Amino acid sequence: MIEVEQLAKRFVQGRGRQAREVRAVDGVTWRAEDGRITGLLGPNGAGKTTTLRMVAALIQPDAGRIRVDGIDVAAEPMKALGRMGVLSDSRGLYPRLTARENIVYYGRLHGLTHRAAAARADELAKVLDMEPLLDRRTDGFSQGEKMKTALARALVHNPPNIILDEPTNGLDVLATRALREALRRLRDVEGKCIVFSTHIMQEVERLCDHVIVISHGRTAAQGTVAELSARTGQTDFEEAFVDLAFTPAERDHAGQLAGEQAA
Repeated sequence: MIEVEQLAKRFVQGRGRQAREVRAVDGVTWRAEDGRITGLLGPNGAGKTTTLRMVAALIQPDAGRIRVDGIDVAAEPMKALGRMGVLSDSRGLYPRLTARENIVYYGRLHGLTHRAAAARADELAKVLDMEPLLDRRTDGFSQGEKMKTALARALVHNPPNIILDEPTNGLDVLATRALREALRRLRDVEGKCIVFSTHIMQEVERLCDHVIVISHGRTAAQGTVAELSARTGQTDFEEAFVDLAFTPAERDHAGQLAGEQAA
């Protein structure tokens, strides 16, 4: 389980008189349960990635608290990270290593013996349908092949909590379908807690048990797809998301721009 309480993060942009404070995250609160896929939605710049980077202990929050299976991330970051697998928006593979070597290397960093890490790489290759990739260098991999390798690397230490930041970016239809099936198995068979950030409404409707909408650095709404649709009175979830994530003025402005472009 991952719990986020009143999380806040500010950045300073520019220098001197041009400097201004930006509240990237300003009081975000949510909880992701075990055995569920929790979707994290929001417009560009809403604070999703900043929030996930704080959960993954990559940056420190200015305020608030994050707990992973009851472990305070700020107080015990390494212990908390041992219970998380993180797939960031940049895959970050070592191109001169094979897929197997990338996975085993991260297993060793997490304290596994070489034999245990190698066995885990073979196991994950079967789960993710990537056995033909294992002994190829990752340099030249397609986006789908990189995603599978990076996901296997994130799962090598068998963490109970998994964080995915827009994992389907750049993937084709078959690779996206393969990822969906892998996530369903991790949820249904292994009972993982999965936090899934995306902009694709279809993925949310097909995968997510619970949805959190972040807007302007704050938690705007949360619930199931059906609950959020009912709350807005919309039958189309994309329309429900727009109602929840954008102010009336922002929606009107977007409509005006669309009209001008069409003209």
